[in-house]
Amino acid sequence: MPPKSVITLFLALTAVSSLFGQPSSSYRVTHTYTLGGEGSWDYIVPDPLNHRLFIARENRVMVVDENTGKLLGEIAGVHGAHGTAIASGSGHGFATSSEDQSVVMFDLKTLALLGRIPAAEDADAIVYDKPSDRVFTFNGDAHSSTVIDAKAGTLITNIPLGGKPEYGASAGDGKVYANLVDTDEVVEIEAKSATVTRRWSTAPCKQPVAMALDTAHHRLFSGCRSGVMAVSDYQSGKVVATLPIGAGVDGAGYDATSRDAFFSNGDGTLTVVHQDGPDQYHVLESVQTPVGSRNLGLDPANHRVFVVSAKFGPVPQGKRRGPVLPGTFALLVIER
Repeated sequence: MPPKSVITLFLALTAVSSLFGQPSSSYRVTHTYTLGGEGSWDYIVPDPLNHRLFIARENRVMVVDENTGKLLGEIAGVHGAHGTAIASGSGHGFATSSEDQSVVMFDLKTLALLGRIPAAEDADAIVYDKPSDRVFTFNGDAHSSTVIDAKAGTLITNIPLGGKPEYGASAGDGKVYANLVDTDEVVEIEAKSATVTRRWSTAPCKQPVAMALDTAHHRLFSGCRSGVMAVSDYQSGKVVATLPIGAGVDGAGYDATSRDAFFSNGDGTLTVVHQDGPDQYHVLESVQTPVGSRNLGLDPANHRVFVVSAKFGPVPQGKRRGPVLPGTFALLVIER
């Protein structure tokens, strides 16, 4: 029988080994806020300076306090709401209004409507590029991007993209990127000249929709409907890694502090991918969410991930989903 001191040392080492073998913490839903209201939804866009969320809801954009889940107000006059862009320097916000092929400009403080700018068919996602002080819409059916002066609120031009754009992002260096869902590509736009400068394939990642950027390492994350995420080096225009994610992805985010990328999937999962190095990644975990929680917003200031969900009624003939049941639309906060 080994000496008592040896047994004590063995038990201590086993305890330490067990401690380090376990993940330090897991992402989980920490708060659920019932927002209610009618209508389906689309993109969730955080305003990190003010810890607000802009949530598109068909005929309006809801503005919600991140910390309390309180509805702060709504942006009206939107017909087919999809995306929101925030230009803090000018105090202007922009929301796509797809049904009338326009963009609504509003005051970020009062949420009052300031104007309406013509866009193109199926104006969907929209992003703000700070270096050029311009807003770029991604018009799905028109296969184009509408470029808007964020300060003046005026149309600059429409850029043909050569494919159907979904979500995009500004790299903060004068370049804007967008996923082309029908050609399985990423397209690069030079913001100042408003021209397409490059494009590359996301294969084997098919139907890329969601996008997030790691600007420190020049990496671009595309979430694809084929159940895969692709990591591109956006300086060389090459895919450097792919990993499996959930089905029905529509949202993505990247937290530079934790080096975790997030993909929200309609199948009721949030796939968390950790960056071990610029070209090395592994799936950290899959967080259970309500089925249909396909969109997300990530606030880099407090590292919280936000998704929304609802319960649906019977599916009408010819429709993909039923109407949102009254009082069921909710905001979920995910953190660790």
